[in-house]
Amino acid sequence: MRKTKIVCTIGPKTASYEALEQLAQGGMNVARLNFSHGTYEWHGGVMDTVKKLNDTGKYSIALMLDTKGPEIRTGDIKQPMTLVKGSKVTFTIRKEAEYPEFTTEINYDQFINDVEIGDQLLIDSGLINLKIIDKTQTDVICEVLDGGSMGSRRHVNILGKSANLPAITEKDWQDIDFGISKDIDFIALSFVNGAEVVEKLKAYLKDKNSSIKVISKVESVDAVKNLNAIIDASDSIMVARGDLGAELPVEEVPMIQSRIVEQCRKTGTPVIVATQLLESMMVNPTPTRAEVTDIFFAVNSRTDAIMMSGETANGNYPFKALETMSKVAVHTETKYNEDSQILVQSSSIPKNEISLGASVIANNIGAKAMVVFTETGTTSSLVSQCRPICPIHAFTFDPHVQLQLNLNWGTISHLVEKYNDPEKNIAEALLKLKSMAVCKTGDFVIVVSNIIASNGFVHAIQVRQIV
Repeated sequence: MRKTKIVCTIGPKTASYEALEQLAQGGMNVARLNFSHGTYEWHGGVMDTVKKLNDTGKYSIALMLDTKGPEIRTGDIKQPMTLVKGSKVTFTIRKEAEYPEFTTEINYDQFINDVEIGDQLLIDSGLINLKIIDKTQTDVICEVLDGGSMGSRRHVNILGKSANLPAITEKDWQDIDFGISKDIDFIALSFVNGAEVVEKLKAYLKDKNSSIKVISKVESVDAVKNLNAIIDASDSIMVARGDLGAELPVEEVPMIQSRIVEQCRKTGTPVIVATQLLESMMVNPTPTRAEVTDIFFAVNSRTDAIMMSGETANGNYPFKALETMSKVAVHTETKYNEDSQILVQSSSIPKNEISLGASVIANNIGAKAMVVFTETGTTSSLVSQCRPICPIHAFTFDPHVQLQLNLNWGTISHLVEKYNDPEKNIAEALLKLKSMAVCKTGDFVIVVSNIIASNGFVHAIQVRQIV
């Protein structure tokens, strides 16, 4: 069993029922829909198809809506500009029918105020590198440091700075409402700059009686500065390395990634490592050795999930890319599956200590599985945070919780009927594991659940031997 979860971005190459089923068979845990592209009709069709797959009972795929977020983009131009080193290009907020050669509109009127002479601009995540040499009340004049071909509506980053853009745009709110109407599982919020915007979205979802979880994408200078507060406010975190590497020097990205994963591990917040993990497989049937190493280090850091973007959305080899990512993850996990050390420190919180204690016992006695009963997903998440050797089988009575646990490391979630008698719940769970060949007669299983006591229900750790 692969314990690291995989998120696949769905695009033109993978939107059909057959393609989505092939991704599900290949081990996709979460289907990501990028709302920077596509129509509601297209996205809604993919969502409905994933739900049809889940309804067969063979698959459990969660749905993630990734917002476009606030972006600085160049304007429309008649034909791509060929920028060579040392040449000049101008970005303007003037609204004119036509502009001089090597001048293009910028979609953000406050751009002039957010930049200074000497700042560097990265176009298309750094494919083109410019230096600001002058500015007026309407224009920003740049010298080309690293040239290339610049087309229409190209993404612009200010190296080392975050622009003062609105945290959630009007389009984002409309997309969020659409996600609520489609009863999705996750919203990945782009360009989060602080905890306040996360709290605002979570309050909005609560007012709408939605149980959608919020994933904060760390991809800006401000997000790195406010990292701890953002983690505390979020349900999950995504290390969005594309824009992160465009706003910060690329040599800083690996250390930032490591810091984010480490902090999320400490707090028990599920974390996704994303962007360019298998970029070459957009066009090639085999990965580079550097990409395989990249996946190894992400998985070896005990991240909860790894994500593909263009590789599965519009690449030439979406299913082979998924197979490759899964194989590398499984092979990497064999290395640390031999390590019985629990990497979570003791705490004074009873639920945390129960999860820690259960994981230690499971490792020490060689349990074949951990059975966790959870109504909100909290207990199962705490056990996942401990990274026990054996798989975690989470049994829940809430269909949303079952799907949202798809982001939790090492967790297989099951939707079950709830009985008033805790012993009956346990008996049914153990019977299911035996029928799935997870365990056999004589094997030990750790159960984390409530038991009946004289004063009601209490949390308990039980060691059960399968009969």
